[in-house]
Amino acid sequence: MTRKPRSAAAKTKTAAAKPPPKAAKPAEVVSQTLERALDPLNTALKRAGLRRADKTSRAPDPAKPAAKAATAAMPVSPLAVPFPSMPPIRGVTMATGRAGFYKHDREDLLIMAFPEGASCAGVFTRHGVGSAPVDWCKRHLETSKGEGVRALVVNAGCANSFTGRPGADAVRRVASAVGKRFDCRQRDVMVASTGVIGVLLDDAKITARLPEVEQRLAPDGWGGAARAIMTTDTFPKGAYAEAQIDGVTVRIGGICKGSGMIAPDMATMLAFVATDAAISPGALQNLCNLYTRNTFNAVTVDGDRSTNDTLLLFATGQSGAARVTRAGDRRLADFRDKLETVLLDLAHQLVRDGEGANKFIKVSVTGAQSAASARKIARTICESPLVKTAFAGEDANWGRIVMAVGRADEPVDRDKMSVRFGDLWAAQDGLVSKTYSEAKMSAYMKRAELEVTVDVGVGVAKATMWTCDLTKRYVEINGDYRS
Repeated sequence: MTRKPRSAAAKTKTAAAKPPPKAAKPAEVVSQTLERALDPLNTALKRAGLRRADKTSRAPDPAKPAAKAATAAMPVSPLAVPFPSMPPIRGVTMATGRAGFYKHDREDLLIMAFPEGASCAGVFTRHGVGSAPVDWCKRHLETSKGEGVRALVVNAGCANSFTGRPGADAVRRVASAVGKRFDCRQRDVMVASTGVIGVLLDDAKITARLPEVEQRLAPDGWGGAARAIMTTDTFPKGAYAEAQIDGVTVRIGGICKGSGMIAPDMATMLAFVATDAAISPGALQNLCNLYTRNTFNAVTVDGDRSTNDTLLLFATGQSGAARVTRAGDRRLADFRDKLETVLLDLAHQLVRDGEGANKFIKVSVTGAQSAASARKIARTICESPLVKTAFAGEDANWGRIVMAVGRADEPVDRDKMSVRFGDLWAAQDGLVSKTYSEAKMSAYMKRAELEVTVDVGVGVAKATMWTCDLTKRYVEINGDYRS
């Protein structure tokens, strides 16, 4: 989750080993080479320590007190879902490490590698400020047309947004260093960041860790990858599915992070999805665009969009299935369904981990003049503080929903409008429902998962969005974010 700029006084030194000074990069290379050559024992001990730390982070001891965990101060959301079983995606390797962007002991760096010939597609924030990593990915995906992407580097703890030319230079140096290690062009390296806005990325923290992290690249490790990219998330998020392409089984797996500052266009988050299907970059981009609309762009936690939102979709072509070049190819019918399922699952988990959330809420609008109108009305309901606090208080105050519908400034017929909570009618045809029962409605509102349907009575178009309630905990989390 990205947030406001952090003051210099708030920047604290990490407990990790201090990285080499940024100003002496040639000397860094020489120094590291000499250290490996003259003191192999020391280097081996360091790597052994890193492996122990990595093993510990992937399999935390349940007997240890919660205060030892990286997310010690953040109770797990009551709406959390277990991380799924995710087998390797053929052609994808990954590893995590600690670059030291956080003062507490946690992994905050993810590297993913892809084979030659892999395709890549992406959808990014439309935020007016944007960020250096987003600018980099957009520019190079456009240049390469999504062909030949070989690596992904993700860091948590620093968004590298609103950092001007120095931020862009930091991204370039990271991509260049990774490109040299993976024997590819720097443009073939995708970069993503999440964390505090307005803080320049210390790229030396990443480049100094590349040798150790690269040695641990392995085809398995989705859970560790999901944990490494978390910010205020309270649980790691992943989704997996299998599809058939011409009788061949292909795998689709992905992770995402996000908790607050979540709203459509894109939803505030980082998401990385990979498949071993063989799909051309153009077709992959069309699929990415198509299925973002009703998944990541149909969830909202607080109505705030971020500067770093990124969805990257990779296809390694290692499954053995025939290569497909058109998104509409009939052979992709099952794949399209499963891809949308994975993206929607990840999007729902963002809402379930909404900062301080206790309620997972589905809002459907029917009878609208157009799909765009229905989406705007649904979004207005989902983002209304009065509606969201009513849900937090388990109060079926349907008047607040009617208020939100009206202020969406879209065509509605007041005398035909109806509001339903689950199967319980609150209002019908512009009036309080004759079957309205305060007792039944109050009982329904105590559920952790709720559905609200509003018919606005002017057409046949419809839309669905998902949101959560707004609690005191949201204020506490965001009030203390940089403390």
